[in-house]
Amino acid sequence: MKIATVGLDLAKNVLQVHAVDLQGHIVVHKQLRCTEEVAPEIRTVG
Repeated sequence: MKIATVGLDLAKNVLQVHAVDLQGHIVVHKQLRCTEEVAPEIRTVG
């Protein structure tokens, strides 16, 4: 399983990560809340 494409969706309170392989199958689909511990700099973007 090799990841071919990675997508990031940066919002004010959520970070979403998507990754697909060469056949287009979803390999990773994660949603993380942007808290002070996880990603404080993302909350200040924009």
